[in-house]
Amino acid sequence: MVERWTKRAGSVPRGLLRFLVLNMLAKKPMSGVEIVEVIEKETGGRWIPSSGSVYPLLASLQDKGFTREMPSGEAGIKRYALTNKGKTLFEKHITFGQKMLNKLEFLVPLLIGRFQLDPIDETILENTREPAQRVVKTFLDLRAERNYLITEEDSKKIERILTRCADDLEKVVKGIREKNHVKQKQQSQISQG
Repeated sequence: MVERWTKRAGSVPRGLLRFLVLNMLAKKPMSGVEIVEVIEKETGGRWIPSSGSVYPLLASLQDKGFTREMPSGEAGIKRYALTNKGKTLFEKHITFGQKMLNKLEFLVPLLIGRFQLDPIDETILENTREPAQRVVKTFLDLRAERNYLITEEDSKKIERILTRCADDLEKVVKGIREKNHVKQKQQSQISQG
């Protein structure tokens, strides 16, 4: 159900796509296809904006003078970049984006908590909820505190810790999938045989 919700652009908070497009174009010129690919990748495939939402948005931004089409060496590819007027608009949208993130932060503990778990999984994974919430809360605190002086060394420490954690979790999940696959195969053989 969550996957269907996130794939439908109509279920995404109003203005989020516009904010993301402006944010991406502020960094470098991009095409509509590239924008969709970045959002799909960043959301793990859970949200894939439709071309029917991205291209009209790009056309509207260009018509209003917020973007301009960039010359492209590739046939049929239109890349857009922000104009000075677009950069000013983006600065205004940064405030909007910050407010949206602040409004959505309260959902994070719910998503990590009991909400998304099957009742059987909830019992088994009960002790994992608190550490997961602590990790997310720490990131939210870091983002909210603009006075932190994060050094390159701090960044590398955080990266090493999270990489190690992600690697370990991925190994566990892979093992669970393999066990489930073997179990399903055995059950299939039993029902057929």
